[in-house]
Amino acid sequence: MSNFIPFTRPSFNQETIDAVSEVLRSGWVTSGPKLAEFEASLSSYFGGRPVRCFANGTATMKIALQVAGIGAGDEVITTPISWVATSNVILGVGAKPIFVDIDPRTRNIDLNKVAAAITPKTRAIMPVYLAGLPVDMDQLYALAKQHHLRVIEDAAQAFGSQWKGKKIGSFGDLVSFSFQANKNLTTVEGGCLVLNSDAEAKLAEKFRLQGLTRQGMDGMDVDVLGGKDNLTDVNAVIGLQQLKQLPAYQTRRVALARQYFDLIRAELKSTGLENLKLELPVENFIDSNWHMFQVVLPLDQLKVDRAQVMTELKDLGIGTGVHYPAITGFTLYKNQGYKASDTPIAERIGRSILTLPLFPGMADGDIGRIASGLVEILKKHCKN
Repeated sequence: MSNFIPFTRPSFNQETIDAVSEVLRSGWVTSGPKLAEFEASLSSYFGGRPVRCFANGTATMKIALQVAGIGAGDEVITTPISWVATSNVILGVGAKPIFVDIDPRTRNIDLNKVAAAITPKTRAIMPVYLAGLPVDMDQLYALAKQHHLRVIEDAAQAFGSQWKGKKIGSFGDLVSFSFQANKNLTTVEGGCLVLNSDAEAKLAEKFRLQGLTRQGMDGMDVDVLGGKDNLTDVNAVIGLQQLKQLPAYQTRRVALARQYFDLIRAELKSTGLENLKLELPVENFIDSNWHMFQVVLPLDQLKVDRAQVMTELKDLGIGTGVHYPAITGFTLYKNQGYKASDTPIAERIGRSILTLPLFPGMADGDIGRIASGLVEILKKHCKN
């Protein structure tokens, strides 16, 4: 379908394509000078904090846990509404994820419920900034300080977001970002970790490349168990170009999000569906980077499920996504004793949330087409 609108699509200009070609022609395509330049640029972006890049955003979280010394027998508090990588990395270092239910308005972890989940085994809190909206950072860090906990921010979706005028990543503890293809800033695959000191940065470097501490014909040594998680220069040069375009991308995302609010509300009103409990995101144009625009469908008011709504939107040439089902519903986690009923708000949101298209390359008329298509489908299947 030539006029199909995917739920996301990365933007690469000719300058980016030329920059990649230059790296390929240089003969140095793995980690090298462009990676060093990208890390320096990111450090500058985050106010001078040390930054190290990795092959993907999963590696950044795993290595953040390792840098923080979290392992077997430890507990890490996190949210059940996230990509499963968030909790998988906790399991991967031998620790236990402790899921705390979410705030139905922000869809992020409910910080008011975190204290009750803290035990003598708790070592860290790992919040997730769903769709780029941060949690209350003042409350988060006050809680961590009170209970002597590390904070590992899963800011995978929050590059460009801020809190009270400060960029997410420019303050706090360990902050992990993803540069996967659907992110606001992409390196196709990749991620970065913002650290607190040069010592932590050097440890992160060792973890990303087999634990290597020294190199040379007779000076090689390995003193920690590392992996192969380095970012290449090919990816890094894409990131450098994306950084230049980020302000324009962000301006466009904000404009598109504003259209969503205005046009969905107008469609609901014009079709007499003002009482339909379609939940829109928090209308925050200061702190959020508008990584995604998500609605929560009023399934109790509809005669169909989310899958049917998605199918009918696809038939109209509109792509959608699900971000995310509750992690506690996955077989891996059910087999370990987790129950969706323990986090009922997350379970409901996970069944009902729907991601609508939002990316800088969308055409001016796309949001109106999506809003009218969505409301038309909801009206057709409304119980009353």
